[in-house]
Amino acid sequence: MRKTAFISLLILLPVALFALAHADREQRMAPGNWRDASREAVGLAPDPAVVSEGVVQVYAARAVRWRGYFGVHTWIAAKPSKAEEYTVYEVISWGLRRSGTTVRVSNRIPDSRWYGNAPELLADLRGAGVDDVIARIEAAVDEYPWTGEYGVWPGPNSNTFTAFVLRAAPEVRADLPGNAIGKDYLGPRLVAKSPSGTGFQFNVLGVLGVLVGIEEGLELNVLGLTFGLDPNQLSLKLPLAGRLGFGAVGDARALESETGDMQ
Repeated sequence: MRKTAFISLLILLPVALFALAHADREQRMAPGNWRDASREAVGLAPDPAVVSEGVVQVYAARAVRWRGYFGVHTWIAAKPSKAEEYTVYEVISWGLRRSGTTVRVSNRIPDSRWYGNAPELLADLRGAGVDDVIARIEAAVDEYPWTGEYGVWPGPNSNTFTAFVLRAAPEVRADLPGNAIGKDYLGPRLVAKSPSGTGFQFNVLGVLGVLVGIEEGLELNVLGLTFGLDPNQLSLKLPLAGRLGFGAVGDARALESETGDMQ
């Protein structure tokens, strides 16, 4: 038993240190005062005045302050056909104090920075049939069972909400990153579809489980932390870092947005 634990530590410690260094690099690029941080759009969402077709997008951005070292905040944006603005669905912790529910439905800019942190586009669904998908998303938002609860770890939190809603919209095929802490929280349930709808997962209260899906690949959840292999994008899923590898295009988009602002 001790030998197994020692071997596991030798394997996981270098991975954790590398992931922490990656997260620290991203956090050092974030603004110091979140209250004054930018909420401007980064150009990932199509203009409703130009694009009339229905659109569903899923975003992730580093969380605010110290939480950003460990994880991301995710949200879903939707625009029905011919709509003039987007509706954004997300869970925010301080909403519980202000309105008695963590769920927030607003018409904010869908691709805005999350208090200075550039968002990563995880999924983009457009065209025929999207309005039906949006209707199911709205119904799932209404059915979210943890509106009066919020837990940074292991959940329920913003990533729990996004995963819950996405299970009702498998057409979106969103693959949530490894640092979306809380995405595997199922409450008392032990088995559910994966968030992308392309597989299944087994999990115990968000702290121990396994997920297998065509979109997600193979993921192990250990103490709320995700370790995985995604053959579709030739990448590793890791806590803190999220995703590392040749197919980690989301990180490249976010980094490009940051460096573009510095020029």
